[in-house]
Amino acid sequence: RQDRALPVTKLCLELSLHTFVRSSEMRFARWSEFDLDKAVWTLPASREKVDGYRFSDRGAKMKSPHMIPLSPQAVRILREIHAYSGMTQNVFPKHGDPHGFIADGTVNNSLQRMGYDTLTEVCGHGFRGMACGALIESTLFSEDAVEKQMSHQERNSVRQAYVHHAKFLDERKMMLHWWSDYLDANQEQYISPYDF
Repeated sequence: RQDRALPVTKLCLELSLHTFVRSSEMRFARWSEFDLDKAVWTLPASREKVDGYRFSDRGAKMKSPHMIPLSPQAVRILREIHAYSGMTQNVFPKHGDPHGFIADGTVNNSLQRMGYDTLTEVCGHGFRGMACGALIESTLFSEDAVEKQMSHQERNSVRQAYVHHAKFLDERKMMLHWWSDYLDANQEQYISPYDF
């Protein structure tokens, strides 16, 4: 399905799909958080607030830095975005305001223009569920690594005491690469996560 949105909007949607971060984590991203040579995005615990943009100081939801390994596809998308906004602090500046940010509903509006029902079919936040489900269904990755990548809080307090320091970084790098490759493979026809 096609969308006539601005290039940066399309790239934001694409990057959201490949990284499956929360919408505020994506929307308020700053270029200083990325190391494209090392293929990593480090979401800070909090960000500098920008006047006029509610919640612009939001960082990682769990209030501690969260590392996102970047697949080659995600790095390619970011380099393309950099051509549009690399001269600004913000990865996704508001059109006409380089110090601002794209609107909260940008990804969902783009999906709607492509003909998707964001209430019943797919929405920006739904990318997280899609990725989580596929990663678990693939049986290739531990649930601990998936949960760490999703930046979910461990609910079992005893278990939390033992796993809170574990990063599962090598496994998460493989996971993000697998997910991007899986997305690419499904552009032609559907392949189940288990069969991929």
